[in-house]
Amino acid sequence: MRLKLYVTAGCHLCEDAHAVLAQVGLAQMVERVEIGYDVLLAERYGWRIPVLRIEPGGVEIDWPFAASDLLAAC
Repeated sequence: MRLKLYVTAGCHLCEDAHAVLAQVGLAQMVERVEIGYDVLLAERYGWRIPVLRIEPGGVEIDWPFAASDLLAAC
């Protein structure tokens, strides 16, 4: 399982999302992907961040999510 958290600089919600991932012990497995330097990622995720993408399968979970949401999805 691979986890990507789409974020941008200065996003307090992104920090909150990372804290929820830490609560369930997944923070070390998460790759944080900065969308601010990629036009396509900014267009796709700009209004939705933070977004957690779970691979394989491509399931995306938009914020706000709770620890129980993560445990059910992973």
